[in-house]
Amino acid sequence: MFKTTIRIDGMMCSMCEAHVNDAIRKRLDVKKVRSSHKKGETVVTSEKEFTRDLIEFALKDSGYKVLEVQSEPYQKHGFFHI
Repeated sequence: MFKTTIRIDGMMCSMCEAHVNDAIRKRLDVKKVRSSHKKGETVVTSEKEFTRDLIEFALKDSGYKVLEVQSEPYQKHGFFHI
C-alpha cells in the first residue's frame, strides 16, 4: 500500500474538498481519499503508487492545480497490529 500526499492549489471550502475527492475516486483506483482546504492537501491511500501525471490527469477538468506530489509506502495499523 502507498500513501500519496498531494499539495493542491485552489481548494477554498469543504465543497472544493468533495470535488477533488470525487475527481480522484472517479479516475484512480484508491482505498481512501481525504482532502483539507485549510492545509491545501489531499491524502490518498492506494494499492499502487501514483505518478504526478496520473494525479494531474485525474484532476484535469476540476480546475485545481497540483503543486507537489509525495508518495511513501504505507502500512495500515489496526487495533491489534503488532
